[in-house]
Amino acid sequence: MSLRWGAGLHVPSGERLNETAYWQYIGRWSQLFVPSLVAAAEIGDGDHVLDVATGSGEAAVMAVVDVGDSGLVVGADISPAMLQAARQRLSGSSFHVVATDGVSLAFRDECFDAVVCQLGLMFFPDPERGLAEARRVLRPGRRASVCVISSAEHAPMWGVLAECLSRRLPEQAHAIHLSFALGDSDRLERLFAAAGFHDVRVWRETREGSIESFDEYWAPIESGAGQLPQAYRALPSSTRQDVRDEVRERLTQYEVDGRLVMRVEMFIAVGRA
Repeated sequence: MSLRWGAGLHVPSGERLNETAYWQYIGRWSQLFVPSLVAAAEIGDGDHVLDVATGSGEAAVMAVVDVGDSGLVVGADISPAMLQAARQRLSGSSFHVVATDGVSLAFRDECFDAVVCQLGLMFFPDPERGLAEARRVLRPGRRASVCVISSAEHAPMWGVLAECLSRRLPEQAHAIHLSFALGDSDRLERLFAAAGFHDVRVWRETREGSIESFDEYWAPIESGAGQLPQAYRALPSSTRQDVRDEVRERLTQYEVDGRLVMRVEMFIAVGRA
């Protein structure tokens, strides 16, 4: 079985983003790490900030506050559907969206005071080139920061589903596991250095969150909002039921009084131009 991923992988080609489902599936966890990502980039009042692979604008929401009325945040993404969602979420004059590929940014050299990338770099076909582009558009002495998932086992809300899907879609196993492709702190440090950054640091952070029930956890997956949910929706109905049953069984270890309480670990990496 082959899948036709849309630009950016998370929204099927030609479709609108289900913003509520996407937030339930990814945003609720992603937002827990945004403060660390933004702080690492040393964003200040009046700065011009580039949010690469902005998605629905999770990092941009906080960056807009930090730059104030005199600053600017540009949300860049390869997916028009994601940009539309981000634009609807942030309607102020200090936020703009630009459709551009993260490995070939449509901006001149040294035009931003900070670059951030929240849960996007691991999906780039060439992460080093993406970081080199971030380095190119940064002003000298300023910082770029990225956040990536550490590993499938340290992100059970996505890792368990990825493992179940890859066994049933072996030809898509590489794409299905892209979420965890940069879960190596040494590799991240080397990528930043190869892209021309100095003062590079990489560290782990862990957050805990909860969901009221398995059904609430599973609802956005059924909607197809996100890369793994798209793969799930491509399966025959009987196979989808098997996947749901297996994921539910494996997540019982995280149940507390009917709620799912899970921890997720991510890497924050930062470098100076």
